[in-house]
Parts: sequence; structure tokens; C-alpha cells
Amino acid sequence: MPSTASAALSVFEPVLNQPLDGEPASRVLVAGASGFAGALVAQLVWNHPQLELRHVTSRSEVGTRLDRLYPRYRVPLVLGELEIAELEGVDSAIIAYPHGASAPVVAEMRGLGIRVVDLSADFRFYDLPTYERWYGPHGAPELLEGAVYGLPELNRDAISKADLVAGPGCYPTASILALEPLAKAGLISDVVIDAKSGVSGAGRGGGDSTHFVTVDENISPYRVDGHRHQPEIAEQLGIGVTFVPHLVPLDQGELVSCYVKPTREVSTEEIAELFRSRYADQPFIELVDNAPGVRDVRETNFCRISFTVREDRLLVFAVIDNLWKGAASQAV
Repeated sequence: MPSTASAALSVFEPVLNQPLDGEPASRVLVAGASGFAGALVAQLVWNHPQLELRHVTSRSEVGTRLDRLYPRYRVPLVLGELEIAELEGVDSAIIAYPHGASAPVVAEMRGLGIRVVDLSADFRFYDLPTYERWYGPHGAPELLEGAVYGLPELNRDAISKADLVAGPGCYPTASILALEPLAKAGLISDVVIDAKSGVSGAGRGGGDSTHFVTVDENISPYRVDGHRHQPEIAEQLGIGVTFVPHLVPLDQGELVSCYVKPTREVSTEEIAELFRSRYADQPFIELVDNAPGVRDVRETNFCRISFTVREDRLLVFAVIDNLWKGAASQAV
């Protein structure tokens, strides 16, 4: 019987040349490329005209071609083990590891001078005690101070100069984009974020909670006693929030419905101008009149936002693709 690796290689004709446009701007490693977000990152880098995909690694699928695990992405590289000592020629890395497992690897790569975008929560917090309360001991706390929160609409200039970028969580991405103009203007007295996401947000190893029989024809809240994305949202916005996530029977897609009690009376015209001026130069923010749906942004890097002013509440809705804008495409 052939090995897993050789069996995988025999299924497809090898495609050795990545479609690059001249010399690459960066040579990229994707670690954790067998997961949902990591595999999509690999596809986006592979198809990017200015990024060379040098390595794809996995902790569980070593020896398997990525286009065998994810045929639709058509990345014809074999997943290898991550060997830090053999990363010569790599300029940057995107790490798609679970929280806690990422920090030591990031520290080793930074020691080699490799620029890193980390998709875990390990470098999202400015405050170490807050991180440790929700995630446990930190593997490289000395790197926290130099990490930049990787939401381009907030930190585009800093990201472009950073050596370590912390990719935001998917729920925080949509929630912060929906609320940041209001928070910055001091217009939020209280806010409840009612968030709904497809099952891919739980990752490839989501477990029984994302089993088809459990999710199909069902919708349910989870971690109602406190979700660890709540402190991330609160820290970035500088306000307290009530955050409740729900699992919905979708592959991918995410909607946040934000119910804001404003600090004073506001008008539709004032809020419209606030959002327009804040996002006028942001190419991936779409402001729309009607409440958006997740199909509007599926498999894109867009965040679509709408709002409604009521007598005592301001309702803000935002949709993203949780695997794209909420993880992979934002990282790239």
C-alpha cells in the first residue's frame, strides 16, 4: 500500500509554479494550514500575485497535499512539519494555531527576524492579566508590547510597519467595526451585541457542538456566562459591552446586531454622517441602507454595515464572512 503522502501525490498532476507577477514582495510560511482558516490563508497567498507561498505546515496532516484536504482551494503543496531551524528564505509567516500553542512559535520566529501575523488570541490583548484570566498563562508575554492589533480600519499605518500583528477574532472584527465610530464619539451609554455565526467559526475540530445533527434546523446561544471575545471587544472600544454569541446552521457567515443606548438624543442624519466620515477611505467597508445579510459578503473581505435610529435605541448591524474578513483574508 502506498503511504498517505504518495497516495495524495498520485491523485493530482503536480503544479509547481505559483502564479506570481515578477519577484515576490514577501516569501510566506503558513503554519496550521490544515485548519479552516489556515487552508484559506494558503489559498489566498498562493493566488496573490506578489506573495510567494514557500511552506505550508500542519501538526496533524503531515505528508498530505493541501489540495487533497481542500480540493476547492487548489494549493498543490504537501503539508510538512514546522521546523524552525529550516526557515531560511522565509520573510513572513501567518500562524493559524490555537490559543496558547501559538505564542512559543511566534517567539521563535521573531527571534529569526520573521514578520508574523498570528491568528490566535495570544497577542490581541494589551493587558496581560486580562489575557491570562480568559486564556491562561501566556507563552511569550515579552512580545505583547510590540504587537499591533490587526484591524486595518483602526490601525492600518501601524500594521504596515509592524513585525508582529495580532489578527482580531471574527466576532470582535464585526462588532468593533459596527460600534467604533459611536464609541469614539462618546455616544454609547450601554450596548448589547447579539452575535450569530456559522459553524466554521468553531474550527475543524469543533466537536459535538458543531455536529450536523446538533446544528441543523436549530439555533442556540452559547457561553452565555461569558465569552472570551467580550473582553477583546471591550478593550478595543474602551467601553463595557454585553456580548452573547449564537450558533446558526450555516457553513460560514456572521451577523452582529448591536442594540445601543445612546448617551444623548441622535438623529439619522448625524449617525449617517458619522459613519460616512469614519469609513470614507476604507475600501472594505460598505455602508448600506437596508439591514445586510451574510450572503452579501460571503467569500469576500467586506464588512457591510447598516443602522436604524429608534426613539430610545440605536440599532447597528454588521455582517462579515467569519473565515475571510474574520480571519484569513484580513490576515493576508
